[in-house]
Amino acid sequence: MTDERQKIALVLGATGGIGGEVARKLMSAGWQIRAMHRIPTKAGANKTGFEWLRGDAMKSGDVMEAARGVDLIVHAVNPPGYRDWEKLVLPMLDNTIAAAREYGALILLPGTIYNFGPDSFPMLREDSPQHPVTKKGAIRVEMERRLKVASQNGVGVIIVRAGDFFGANAANSWFSQGMVTPAKPVTAIKNPARRGVGHQWAYLPDVAETMVRLVERAATLPAFAVYHMNGFWDADGSMMAAAINRAVGGKAKVRAFPWWIVPLAAPFVTFMRELKEMRYLWREPLRMANDRLVAELGEEPHTPVDEAVRASLAALGCLPEMPVAGVQPRLTRQPS
Repeated sequence: MTDERQKIALVLGATGGIGGEVARKLMSAGWQIRAMHRIPTKAGANKTGFEWLRGDAMKSGDVMEAARGVDLIVHAVNPPGYRDWEKLVLPMLDNTIAAAREYGALILLPGTIYNFGPDSFPMLREDSPQHPVTKKGAIRVEMERRLKVASQNGVGVIIVRAGDFFGANAANSWFSQGMVTPAKPVTAIKNPARRGVGHQWAYLPDVAETMVRLVERAATLPAFAVYHMNGFWDADGSMMAAAINRAVGGKAKVRAFPWWIVPLAAPFVTFMRELKEMRYLWREPLRMANDRLVAELGEEPHTPVDEAVRASLAALGCLPEMPVAGVQPRLTRQPS
């Protein structure tokens, strides 16, 4: 940062996986962090070093007040329990856009691959056609459309899309909810991938580091800047399960994920509904090209998969002999 004044970021969704990681990375880079929560004391406000404000991302006045004087708004907020997406997600984004426009703040959005349908597979690029096959995907398309319109009216936007998250704080993820069981030793690994079908993963600290590096270069980026991460490419659908098994000493049995149970549990379990809707992402190979990101940063932040997996398992309590410790990403050039 070149300004004498310390830059301020408002992080919406700071208690979530990616929101929390980005907030911590920004703070390490010298930013002052504001975080908003309906009940700040429940968010562990006394432990993070953030400035916590009471507020609701669904209330435009709360967001506008929290964003007063900020340079950046990290829009990483999701509806509680991932419920009522179609009712809550777009109004929350509209509140962020209005606040960013009012104060001249940059918007940072963690993107997903949900806005792409199989017609864009197997190689996704930033400008690949967006023909989603799910309701959540359609909402993601609309989110990005609204942000693009905002960028045409003076609001800077950065979107970073990545594969399936894993990491210490990726609680609602395939890694932590599908493949292993938190707080238990890993004796079995449930692999959701089809044999021979590649899949895209993203380690949360690497994603956050990438986002912060782009934010620091915002002045040189396009008004609507979209980037893909290569992350960890599981070329044949077996490599993530193998990495988990190496981390536990090769003692676990690798089994196929029981997809048959998903439609039975979906009416009763929110996460199972998520799995059912996104199963198409496991049926065909899907990879993300990071040419544009590498051209901008020179390198993609990347933690070797064995280190990332071991740190993730330790944080989940699946490796009780390991202390919970973050692993800093190493810069290595990722193939596109």
